[in-house]
Amino acid sequence: MQSVFHITLGLTPVFLFLIGLVVLDSYKLVKFRTILTAVLFGGATALASLAANIALQDVLRLDVSMYSRYAAPVVEELLKAAYIMYLIRSKKIGFPVDAALLGFALGAGFAFVENVVYLNTIPDATAFVWAVRGFGTAIMHGGTVALFSVVSQSRSETLSSASPGVFLPGLLTAIVIHSFFNHFFLPPESQTLLYLVVLPTVFLLVFKQSERSTREWLGVGLDADVELLSLIKKGGVSTTKIGVYLQTLETHFSGDVLVDMLCYLRVHLELSVKAKALLLMRSAGFDPPPDPEIQAQLEELHFLKNRIGQTGKLLLKPFLRHTGRDLWQLHMLSEK
Repeated sequence: MQSVFHITLGLTPVFLFLIGLVVLDSYKLVKFRTILTAVLFGGATALASLAANIALQDVLRLDVSMYSRYAAPVVEELLKAAYIMYLIRSKKIGFPVDAALLGFALGAGFAFVENVVYLNTIPDATAFVWAVRGFGTAIMHGGTVALFSVVSQSRSETLSSASPGVFLPGLLTAIVIHSFFNHFFLPPESQTLLYLVVLPTVFLLVFKQSERSTREWLGVGLDADVELLSLIKKGGVSTTKIGVYLQTLETHFSGDVLVDMLCYLRVHLELSVKAKALLLMRSAGFDPPPDPEIQAQLEELHFLKNRIGQTGKLLLKPFLRHTGRDLWQLHMLSEK
């Protein structure tokens, strides 16, 4: 019974926190399988970190205390950040709340595997030790990745870039927090309590800001998309700036290519409207059934993209608002 109690203290708090974050997310944009995948990647990252730390400690010849304070945070946060960087660069994260959820899920998987390893290496540890590891260390691992994810996603969206420099501030922040935790400037119980107070507060602020950002994006983006789509379908696009713009390209492109460019714009707008309508329905508590037309429209979009080429896409870019969030909505529809 004592072992069961210790396991509960060491392994469950971080997952209870993760469940709380999922419940708080009113838009439910992140699918369960995506969260589970992040948890599994976190577990794999913990094993990779263990191997890397053992090898690197032998190379650097640092004692355990020095290594855990200065080297381990760099190794572990770099490895934890890799999967989140992939998601952001692939436009698979649309909002800060999604970034927080997936980052914390990855950190939860990391903490779970790490604490399982500790259960085998220090089986005689007291309940106090497991409480510190479960409520302190585990939450720290989840919190640092979540913070890195939110900062990086926000910078990527603002700068419309996913270059390595975009991820550097979030990564440095995560490393510094991790290193500070491993220094134990405060007594273990005080440090654990500090993380339990600060992290929930930060996440609540992130969720509140993210929901406000989502509502603003939905309102402005949906109105603009519907208005432009209506003009295209009614044949009134020739009187708009887009029509005038396409007419200036007649000397550079054939009529077929210009028609394909207009069709590409129409299909992209239709998918954009469907994505935003889906989000609005989810926020109202509805879970609409899959739209059978979406896959065909995505295939048509891909076909038209190849027809107009990279130059055609670049010329249409001012009207498609190719920010990370707008590209993410197409990814979301492709998973329906």
